Amino acid sequence: MRLQGVGLRYGWRGPWVLRDVHLELPPGRLVRAQGANGGGKSTLLRVVAGAARPDRGQVLGRPAHTAYVPERFPPALPFTALEYLRLMGRVHGLPGAETERRGAELLARFGAREHAGRPLAGLSKGTCQKVAVVQALLAEPDLLVLDEAWTGLDAGSRAALDEAVEQRLAQGSTVVFVDHDPGRLAGRTERRWAVDGGTVTVTQEAAATVVRIDCAGVTGGPEYLAALPGVRAVSGLADGAVRLDTDETHSDALLRTLLAEPGVHIRRVSGGQR
Repeated sequence: MRLQGVGLRYGWRGPWVLRDVHLELPPGRLVRAQGANGGGKSTLLRVVAGAARPDRGQVLGRPAHTAYVPERFPPALPFTALEYLRLMGRVHGLPGAETERRGAELLARFGAREHAGRPLAGLSKGTCQKVAVVQALLAEPDLLVLDEAWTGLDAGSRAALDEAVEQRLAQGSTVVFVDHDPGRLAGRTERRWAVDGGTVTVTQEAAATVVRIDCAGVTGGPEYLAALPGVRAVSGLADGAVRLDTDETHSDALLRTLLAEPGVHIRRVSGGQR
């Protein structure tokens, strides 16, 4: 996906919020947008997600499965949490039964399952934010755009969203995010967009050290393995063993998780540059 010469302003006589923006978004990368308030970060994320159309330039190659958590979720929508998720499931083209299953699992994951039948207008800001995050994760998007999605979440839900981002990356998705916490996903961020006065400067982060773990005897399938914290890629080996790619930040925790499973044998741990 790429942005070519993108410009946007609100009103034909208004100032340009974005000006001549050229960006590339490779698959499987984590991108952080940063800058002062009013510099254009949220507008840029809306353009990336397809929630705003540029006045100049074009956006090419946006994945069909794209999801977006806006900076402000409108809590006064006339739906219960579950009705809203059903609606978003239809928007994403999910069968009703699949939406129900995924919605229930995700609400439970973020500690909001008991609020499924309550009107959005009656939910707290934090619970509404959980619903906003759940709707974005429903369709397992190839492009996930998060505009301060962690704001208002409790500690457990923030950790769950970190893990969900890791899972999307492990499955090859692109994730673009804004967050006030400078340490958020710091060990995983691979590109930074500095947004200032409508222009964007790209910083390529140093190549992360990839740690490869070859193991045998794992009973879970590829989806289970990809969901383990820190797993960036899963590949099968010729004899039925598997290779898991992670990084230095998560390798110790991943090894402990694997070794806690009966019958798992770690054959080899190796490191190298991506």
